[in-house]
Amino acid sequence: MEQDGYIEMKAIFFDLDGVLVDACDWHYYSLNDALEYYEKPKITYAEHLDRFNGLPTNKKLEILGLRGELRKDVWKMKQNRTLDNIRKYGSIDKYKIRMLYKLKEEGYKIACVTNSIKLTAIEMLSVTGLLPFMDFVITNEDVINNKPNPDCYLLAFEKMGISSSDALIIEDSPKGIMAALASEANVLKVEDIYDVTYYNIRRKINESFNTNGR
Repeated sequence: MEQDGYIEMKAIFFDLDGVLVDACDWHYYSLNDALEYYEKPKITYAEHLDRFNGLPTNKKLEILGLRGELRKDVWKMKQNRTLDNIRKYGSIDKYKIRMLYKLKEEGYKIACVTNSIKLTAIEMLSVTGLLPFMDFVITNEDVINNKPNPDCYLLAFEKMGISSSDALIIEDSPKGIMAALASEANVLKVEDIYDVTYYNIRRKINESFNTNGR
């Protein structure tokens, strides 16, 4: 892709929670609701941010020591509570829609790559109005090794038919950033959804061009 004299990367991959949708707290409260219901110790918000943020629910429950049928029951309730919260608190995000529209207009391929399950990811993208802009969505059900492993991004490159140097990945959590860096793509690290702007994305693309001499 060439624009304004620059040969640019071809695809942009967005994490979901904390990047496209401000869902971090939804996951925290949904998990604690399920843990409390089954009379298991709840996690603190600090633990959520430092230890669990960005991990699939099953991995969180494994770390918490839940096994067998109990883990399945807690997992199911957590997912149901998350869907409830998405439908209750989710809304159309006109700012992200405008950003994605402009990026698509410029010719970029766009996908969401997340550690969430497919049902949750599709619901989040639907209620916020972002799903139509996605060429595809990769979830934790599509690979065996989820973030912080890079497998989900390697699969995304394969589906797009591009090399890692042609991709920009946008991530916020430590686990997601580890996966993005391990994939050897260009990486934009953000603090929260408010850092995910057209301006910041274009700036990173230009920086990558100047650094790599592409």
